[in-house]
Amino acid sequence: METGRLEAFSDGVIAVIITIMVLELKVPHGTDLRALGSELPTFVAYVLSFINVGIYWNNHHHMLKATKRIDGRSMWANLHLLFWLSLVPLTTAWAGDNHLAPVPTAAYGFVLMMAAVAWTLLQSSLVACNGKHSRLAQAVGNDWKGKASLAAYIVSIPAAFVAPIISVALIVAVAALWFIPDRRIERVTLDNEPAADEASAPFIGR
Repeated sequence: METGRLEAFSDGVIAVIITIMVLELKVPHGTDLRALGSELPTFVAYVLSFINVGIYWNNHHHMLKATKRIDGRSMWANLHLLFWLSLVPLTTAWAGDNHLAPVPTAAYGFVLMMAAVAWTLLQSSLVACNGKHSRLAQAVGNDWKGKASLAAYIVSIPAAFVAPIISVALIVAVAALWFIPDRRIERVTLDNEPAADEASAPFIGR
């Protein structure tokens, strides 16, 4: 099966997730900066979650760009990823409304950890479907970024009970690691892109 329908469905779900997070933002009760400050933790949690969901959307697109075909296993793996991403608005609101209290912050880290696990499973299923010599397999390599991210998320959960700010710092560090689209996939995709046919140039110019 081709990847078009899978990507279109995932784009729609991610768009809904971001919309739900926006709707969770509350209008400040007051007209001065103090009123705005009371909603600052919720806004910070929203920004962090928006960036994280955006990173998944961006890298999901890049991963499917390097994928020629999918199967039933990868479709279920994709739904598994979307399930955990769909819980991001809930934990975002919980952590933000409670000013990053330990339990909500740990729950936020847990959901992000499970999303990272789901991403790894999706990636593995796509590599298995396309073969160990596929463009995606070449791009993924030993996936040190994925392993480092998962380790940081795991540590962020108990860290929330010691100092929530440490947990948030680890989550921000992972977001910074993935903020730039995965160059491994971009590089392999460009290297395997067929050269433009010179005979088509006059047609393009018409």
